[in-house]
Amino acid sequence: MYYRLKDRYFLRGWDRLPYALVDSETGSVSFLNSQAMDALNLCNGKIDLSLPIIPETTRTAIHDAEKAGIVEPCEPGHALNPKQEYRLYPARYIRQAHWSITGKCNYKCRHCCMSAPDAKFGELSHDEIMSIVRQLGECGVMNVSLTGGEPLIRPDFMEIVDALLERDIHIGQIYSNGALVNERLLRELEARNIHPEFNMSFDGVGWHDWLRGINGAEEAVNRAFSLCREHGFPTGSEMCIHQGNKNTLRETVRHLGSLGVSSLKTNPVADLGIWHDNGYGESISTEELYNLYLDYIPQYYEDGMPLSIMLGGFFYASPKNPRHFSIPSCKPECDPKTFCLCGHARLIMYISPEGRTLPCLSLSGMKIQDEFPLITEKGLAQCITDSRYMRLIDTRASEYFAANDECRACKYSLCCYGGCRADALSADESNIMGKAPGCCEIFRGGWVERIIQAVKSAKPDAESEILGNKLFQEGENVQ
Repeated sequence: MYYRLKDRYFLRGWDRLPYALVDSETGSVSFLNSQAMDALNLCNGKIDLSLPIIPETTRTAIHDAEKAGIVEPCEPGHALNPKQEYRLYPARYIRQAHWSITGKCNYKCRHCCMSAPDAKFGELSHDEIMSIVRQLGECGVMNVSLTGGEPLIRPDFMEIVDALLERDIHIGQIYSNGALVNERLLRELEARNIHPEFNMSFDGVGWHDWLRGINGAEEAVNRAFSLCREHGFPTGSEMCIHQGNKNTLRETVRHLGSLGVSSLKTNPVADLGIWHDNGYGESISTEELYNLYLDYIPQYYEDGMPLSIMLGGFFYASPKNPRHFSIPSCKPECDPKTFCLCGHARLIMYISPEGRTLPCLSLSGMKIQDEFPLITEKGLAQCITDSRYMRLIDTRASEYFAANDECRACKYSLCCYGGCRADALSADESNIMGKAPGCCEIFRGGWVERIIQAVKSAKPDAESEILGNKLFQEGENVQ
């Protein structure tokens, strides 16, 4: 009785997480215990698993793996592809790299945090880009999303795609303004048997051209969404809210839903980059933004939940699970000693146009970015194992509370765990361990209770893990 891993599965490990099963077709990673890894290691087509020396528990684990579609019976000697054999990577685990492969852009966006129209951060050479691709593979980063600037302006874009695919790195999303999304590009991706999501910004019906600084930008992105739909490429979108477009939110969601867009994430325009340099000032106050979001929640349900919506850290819901909603700023209660201060950044690394590892793209417009390491100088393995970057993203909430008496004493401390670091820096650019005012306002300002009330009024059967939190039991804090 011989078994082998199915071709799509690889055995891998990382520093401090030595046992994992990787699905090369999706880039998903499942961490295992040593017993499960031992069982899968025997599924190499070389070992007779009916031998008495094989423990019954191991055979049971292999049969379970067969039922799950992970292994299959085979003829003796049907060995694994060398790529499938166990490999231990010399770095900490990072699930995904969100990579700005260029800091250049073909648009003139008024709010660009990295000043891409002026190419403030430029772009790495072809050889430097290929070196980072190689290092991503060597460090076991299984997933990437490609962004910019505008990633499609690089003449070597498809070479980058091919280099990633050669290393079994899954390309999940391409972030673009849509101007260069055309039949040729989609057919080239189809020829490689990949259909990444195209995430294309849309900044309000009738307002998109203004924010993007290009006449015809709205028409171009509408065409790109339709073209992706025709070719079977999933699409998502993001919207930057300011005083001009704030009243287009409902119309914009309806419009994107009609184009087959599956998700929309909204955030206010940040006072960074070009927006800051041109002195546009505060785009929209936190209170005004939250009132806008609160007013929209019942409209979202009235319109039949046209797509998945993420209103910043304020509200999330999806038609895939219409009875569920969440407040992203509200985290599940757990031990602060094990909770990473920024769980998103701990799993998703941002690589800036000049090759710098950062917790998120928002920091690329802040002075603090210069404190973080360059892959071209340190090497990716060191950046994600022992560096300023890794020390920050591996910081636990307990360390944050130790440095913030007010937050530690707050009754909402085990709801927010300090909040977003970019939010904190927007208030005090010198203190990355400071309070996050936007998150504080959600809890201390009573917005959680109002969100729950708005959702329950529009959809009485809606449920969320928030309702299980004793601080937000229905009827106790809802005014």
